Amino acid sequence: MGVRWWQGMVVTGAAGMAALVGIGPATATGPAQASPDAVERVVRDFAGRAGYPGIAVAITHGDLVLYAGGDGHDSSGAPVTATTPMPIASVSKSFTALAVMQLVEAGKVELDAPVTRYLPDFRIDDARGSRITVRELLNQTSGITDMTLREKSLPQPDSPAGAQQRAQRATLATDPGTAYKYTNTNYHLAARLVEVVSGQPLADHLRDRVFVPLGMQSTVSITQTTDPRVLDGHTYAYGATIAAAEPERFVAGSDGVITTATDMAKWLIMQNGNGPRLVSAANLTAMHTPAEGATYALGWKRDHDGRVHHNGVWFTYTASQLLLPSGHGIAVLGNSGIGLGNEGTDELADALAELVTGGTPDKPAPIRLIVDLSLAGLTLLSVALGIRDLSRNGAWTRRFAAEPLWRPVVRLTPRLIPAVLLVTLPDLLGQVVGGGRDITFAQLVYYTFPLVAWTTVAAVANLCVFVTRVSALAKSRHTDVPAEFAQATFGEPVPS
Repeated sequence: MGVRWWQGMVVTGAAGMAALVGIGPATATGPAQASPDAVERVVRDFAGRAGYPGIAVAITHGDLVLYAGGDGHDSSGAPVTATTPMPIASVSKSFTALAVMQLVEAGKVELDAPVTRYLPDFRIDDARGSRITVRELLNQTSGITDMTLREKSLPQPDSPAGAQQRAQRATLATDPGTAYKYTNTNYHLAARLVEVVSGQPLADHLRDRVFVPLGMQSTVSITQTTDPRVLDGHTYAYGATIAAAEPERFVAGSDGVITTATDMAKWLIMQNGNGPRLVSAANLTAMHTPAEGATYALGWKRDHDGRVHHNGVWFTYTASQLLLPSGHGIAVLGNSGIGLGNEGTDELADALAELVTGGTPDKPAPIRLIVDLSLAGLTLLSVALGIRDLSRNGAWTRRFAAEPLWRPVVRLTPRLIPAVLLVTLPDLLGQVVGGGRDITFAQLVYYTFPLVAWTTVAAVANLCVFVTRVSALAKSRHTDVPAEFAQATFGEPVPS
């Protein structure tokens, strides 16, 4: 691993599980814990199957750090360690929610007050917008969705104030407070609320009120993915990982925190009710507890089995955080993005949860590779079929030369389906796979280049067949071509 148990951040102690990450030594008291070798085997197995060049992990229990380490390398070739900074994408929402809750605790914000109380100039293109409350931003029930405000497709703002202004064009899919729909816009607006109420930029507020008190010395919050502190992550295609810069996006409040496994250990300890107290125990519990019948609380999700978690996905990085009823905390940071067959690092977080609670993690098939190789096979098949069909243009044209033109054109119409699919692919994937999330075509290439490649090849091949056959039919109706000349031209007899 990039940072071994014996290489500094995690040191073998008398109990074999001591760690030094800035909060004092941990001991192996309490429930039996997995060995560092076992953790590293699980991480390596996942990295190999899911195509991650580098992964960092933190595991805590109560106020103890049980493990903090890294495996693999970053896009520069440097080893990934417990102190390697990586974006944690939408895990950042938990930090923004905490900042809002601190303002609630200070008496400066009421969760069930309308957002307009704190942002008097907040307006959207829907009269119901004035009823949106602070709580509804944090639990994703404002009624704003990616389909009512396409936050990735629209021009990207450069500040929370700009994000609030952009939101003026939003409409509501539902009445505020009536339906859960995940969108980054809710947390862009929460970031703006923190700035206005606290009187300082979100990044400064998080630094002063969260990062410094917790000793998260290597953690920062950024506004856009083009920030120079963001090292290139990776995309994946056909079994290969490719270094790539994250597409330009606005991320303040929603997915802009950059941190390390070492710092995430301190965050997990605080979230489990230990270490420095940034909000009261009651408010911490409130952040982890959804309304009855819901699963999304305030920047956290909660399963029916009591697990509290949130993941984060960029197109070049992914991350997960998980709090178990056993008192364990798990954070995973990976430097490869999501894609078909890989929706992030949750699988690894679940495997580590199984390991530290005494179970045996599963080893699923390498779905990401299987999906991409299947798409590669379909791409090659589309090339072969396109070549075959183009070689048969002459015979096909002669077959329908005497037919009314509309009949062969109708027969050719299905050839347009791949082109239609290609044009609508971002919306289709956003609805079917993304649950209604917005995605641009360029971002889709990051998400699944093999699917885009197959759809493009199929569209081009079928359009070529369509155009050449329609052109040949049109030409045949304006030219009196003797059968012998046609046979010599097309190289095959007229089919009977």
